[in-house]
Amino acid sequence: MSQENSCVTVTAQQARACTVREALDRVGGKWSIGILIAASQGPIRFTELERQVEGISRRMLTLTLRNLERDGLLHRHVYPTVPPKVEYTATPMALELYESLVALTEWAERHRAAISAARTAYDREHGSPVG
Repeated sequence: MSQENSCVTVTAQQARACTVREALDRVGGKWSIGILIAASQGPIRFTELERQVEGISRRMLTLTLRNLERDGLLHRHVYPTVPPKVEYTATPMALELYESLVALTEWAERHRAAISAARTAYDREHGSPVG
């Protein structure tokens, strides 16, 4: 299924939820956020991304970089050298997203214990975890 306008909306509230879901679909993959955070610190080469994004395979890094570039979140610059030098840079759109990721991280850190406690209480009351 195409990721282009995959939502059919009825209300303004549904349209907003759809917009957020589409954005999260683009950057919510297992590796995308780590790559965006690394690239938001300045130009970065493929091998450095491999080191910074722990556990990612070369193939998955390549695919994720292509998708982020396609979505306009990364710029790929190839230098005419031998061997070729390639750097990835976060675009202004990605840098704006980075600020939102920082805010989300801060929220998650503030509420991590409360979420864990709520899950424990729920599981105790209802039995096994839902998912």
